[in-house]
Amino acid sequence: MEVDEQIRIFREFIEQNYYPQLLEAVRKGQKFIPLDFSELIKFNSEICEEILESPEELLKAAELAVKEFDLPKKVKKFTVRFRNLPLAQKVNISDIRSKHLNKFISIEGVVRQKSPVRPHVTAAKFECPSCGNLLTVLQLDQKYKEPTRCGCGRKGKFKEISKELVDGQGIVLEESPDDLDGSQPKRLNIFLKDDLVSPLSERKSSPGSKVILVGWVAEVPINLRQGGRSTKYELVLEANFIDPLQDDLSDIKISEKEEEEIKKISRSKSVLHDLAKNIAPSIYGHDKIKEALVLQLAGGCRKKRPDGIKTRGDMHILLIGDPGAGKSQLLSRITKVAPKARFTSGKGATAAGLTASVVKDEFLGGWCLEAGTLVLANRGFAVIDEMDKMTKEDRSALHEALEQQTVSISKANIQATLQCETTVLAAANPKFGRFDPYDLIANQINLPPTLINRFDLIFPIKDMPGREKDEKMASFILSLHKDPESAVFDIPTDLLRKFFAYVRQKANPQMSDEAIEELKEYYVKMRNSGASDEAGIKSIPITARQLEALVRLSEASAKIRLSKTVDKEDARKSIELIDYCLNQIAKDSETGKIDIDRLSSRITASQRGGISTVKEIISALEEQTQSKIIPVEQIVEAAQEKQISPEKTEEALEKLRRSGDIFEPKRGFIQKL
Repeated sequence: MEVDEQIRIFREFIEQNYYPQLLEAVRKGQKFIPLDFSELIKFNSEICEEILESPEELLKAAELAVKEFDLPKKVKKFTVRFRNLPLAQKVNISDIRSKHLNKFISIEGVVRQKSPVRPHVTAAKFECPSCGNLLTVLQLDQKYKEPTRCGCGRKGKFKEISKELVDGQGIVLEESPDDLDGSQPKRLNIFLKDDLVSPLSERKSSPGSKVILVGWVAEVPINLRQGGRSTKYELVLEANFIDPLQDDLSDIKISEKEEEEIKKISRSKSVLHDLAKNIAPSIYGHDKIKEALVLQLAGGCRKKRPDGIKTRGDMHILLIGDPGAGKSQLLSRITKVAPKARFTSGKGATAAGLTASVVKDEFLGGWCLEAGTLVLANRGFAVIDEMDKMTKEDRSALHEALEQQTVSISKANIQATLQCETTVLAAANPKFGRFDPYDLIANQINLPPTLINRFDLIFPIKDMPGREKDEKMASFILSLHKDPESAVFDIPTDLLRKFFAYVRQKANPQMSDEAIEELKEYYVKMRNSGASDEAGIKSIPITARQLEALVRLSEASAKIRLSKTVDKEDARKSIELIDYCLNQIAKDSETGKIDIDRLSSRITASQRGGISTVKEIISALEEQTQSKIIPVEQIVEAAQEKQISPEKTEEALEKLRRSGDIFEPKRGFIQKL
């Protein structure tokens, strides 16, 4: 097809379908217009085939067609962009081969890296000093080219008059892990220029966002260090259009029939029980944990207050259990059910891999950001197994991500704060392999108390032998081995995924007065139920963090019913789960009361009370004996009068020695520092 013919077809097509949009774009000062490829196919299929074969030439023809219009403003450079390419043109990054060079294709993936916007030279004009002739040199390679000779025969240096610059930016696109079967995701360099790097479109392509790109693959020569070029070429995609798949949940297409089924599930009287049963039918027991996971998948409501403070709606759950209790299986099942999930194991995870890192940009030079698991799982789920195997430094990176839901980074010349509205489900083993039922849980979890405190629900999974339970479990596991199909789903996995995607998008329940009253009553009752010792030190059964967790759980319970309000029943369900967790992990065996310090610090309130009593005894004995050195025997006797056993006194003295409050000048005697 001749060029004039191509220009005519484009002109007719734009005139019939896009003339008002073109005028609007020119009036606003935009330098581009997006055309729908599917409409162009209906208009003229022949030209579409030519675009797919040689996009660069045809796009120039479309540009000339736009310039022929009588426009309100004179446009010097105007780009035509195409979206909605046919499915046949969609290529996976790992499938790109040399046959795709200079063909129009579309690819989908997640942005991993992004370089700063920099001007690039497209063409330069030179003047010949001898004859005054003007020479234009197109800059297509990475090296800046100057003319070698003029038409008048002159060789040597030429005077540069002007050069055309465009804004350019490089991004690295990685295949989406959902489309792969466990193979390593491949990457491709993308070159964006002109309006694709305008501040508005730049926000759409920040690290972690999922995008569809339309463009053509070009080859870039690799220069060898010894000089000369390599026989191997690097691939780069010249982007023509970028379309963000902004909210990943809205990606999930839900038909009307499926929507009816979702509403039918939510109307069931025992909706929580039905969903919990379908979360992991191949894992025996753990009913409470499954219920908690259903509520976690539904999530609470994120709120933004007028003072700019955001309250997270995501619930974080930590499972700590003996080996072989089915934690990892539960986690891998959640990655299948959650609408957008990323799985990582603690041993192979570093702080940079979890949050974000600054890497050297090989493509355009300089430094750029690379998003990690938690940022890539924004508005989705990050599932972390073997959390206790992570190093201390790497774990500290999670603090900000769990509570503030942002990842701040200040490295090289980059200061950035990335969004990470991510729900975390983590699993860990106890410190010594198995639970010791008589020791503090906090002493057995190899995690810092500040991190433990950020989890809304913590479930210890204890593997205790019991004849009846073991018989049921053995027959369940063995029957599964005999017939793997016997783990029956009432709700198919695909529908379950769509259910949670629908619930997270559509439901936004408000707290009712009855629910608020119920939660307030429980909180106040719990706060004042702490046991106090002789010294008047009260144990703290519950903190404001648990109150926020109660609100989130209540909202999630209302969400799965697709209710507009959080009722009393939802509040009761959340109280039941929090109460179950606190009784499991924070009960003080001596007083029988709940003490949150068992979990979030290494010393319980009753121990703290014992220590302060021993301190008082030491001070009183100092005054009585008028001596600074006091025999340990006297302290033990005085403590026994206050109903503190000799073992407890020894323990308190040991803790005081460690903290540096007292020391032992000679054996059997102590002195205050």
